[in-house]
Amino acid sequence: MLQLVRFGLVGLANTATSACVIFAAIRLGSGDYAANALGYAVGLCLSFALNRGWTFGVRGAVRLSEIVRFGAVVGLSYLVNLTVLSIMRDHGFRESVIGQGAAMVAYSVCFYILSRRFVFRTPTSEARQ
Repeated sequence: MLQLVRFGLVGLANTATSACVIFAAIRLGSGDYAANALGYAVGLCLSFALNRGWTFGVRGAVRLSEIVRFGAVVGLSYLVNLTVLSIMRDHGFRESVIGQGAAMVAYSVCFYILSRRFVFRTPTSEARQ
């Protein structure tokens, strides 16, 4: 349960960071897709470091397999995000906080599930599954 709470807190910090970047970029004239990509790019390092060390307690050197899994999960979650964003734009939410918010929620749910199961597996987390 503590792991889930920590993941949620990291997610909130990462989402807040990404959202600030996204909304600032939109305010500065960036389009939805560029703003969205920039926001998530800024949040990647924060997410990896905090989730790896604090949420899931992974210690030691970073393994290439972790980076590959993290990248794959981020990529898949981002595709989910863009799909939702495109749907929201088609329904009139262009350059909109509502459209971006819906896309961020979809990303977060997908990212949690896949991170827990595939990215940051430790002997402790595998024993609980």
